[in-house]
Amino acid sequence: MTDSDAAPSGDPTIDRLSASLGDVARRGAPPVERWNPPFCGDIDMRIAADGTWFHDGGPIRRPALVKLFASILRREADGRFVLVTPVESVGITVEDAPFVAVEMDAEGTGPARRIAFRTNVDDLVSVDAEHGLRFEQDAAGGLRPYVHVRRDLWALLTRALTYDLLSLAEEREGWLGVEAGGRFHRIAPAESA
Repeated sequence: MTDSDAAPSGDPTIDRLSASLGDVARRGAPPVERWNPPFCGDIDMRIAADGTWFHDGGPIRRPALVKLFASILRREADGRFVLVTPVESVGITVEDAPFVAVEMDAEGTGPARRIAFRTNVDDLVSVDAEHGLRFEQDAAGGLRPYVHVRRDLWALLTRALTYDLLSLAEEREGWLGVEAGGRFHRIAPAESA
């Protein structure tokens, strides 16, 4: 974190979270799965469906701050999303997935195909046994593909990446799907596709 990233935002909640994470950020990925601080209530922070982070109704414009908050995001067993530090946990709202996949790279074919994604907060994810793909339908019947990033946190693929991914689809045993990371990721039954 640079000095400009650590500058106070003027909001006590944001400043407190940033200050308590400054040292953790310098040491690498925080072990949020091992932290069990008390829940201190919800704050007015929201991740919109397009991946934009908001606080008190306005977008958070500092990418370094968004990345810092993304690094301490955790999904609880009850489905609630929280920002976790060693000393407190606060609830936030997530409209869809907390991240958006914004770049895709694919190489190879069949079982040797490798697909990797970069998210809006610069996480790099290779599709494999631990980072699978899932496909859902929205209310209008459209396809919504997601890639698992970490700790039950997913990234929604942009529309452009959805088309790129679907261009790799093939039919196998009655299913339309994509081979990647040594697995066949089912999209939909072939007759409905």
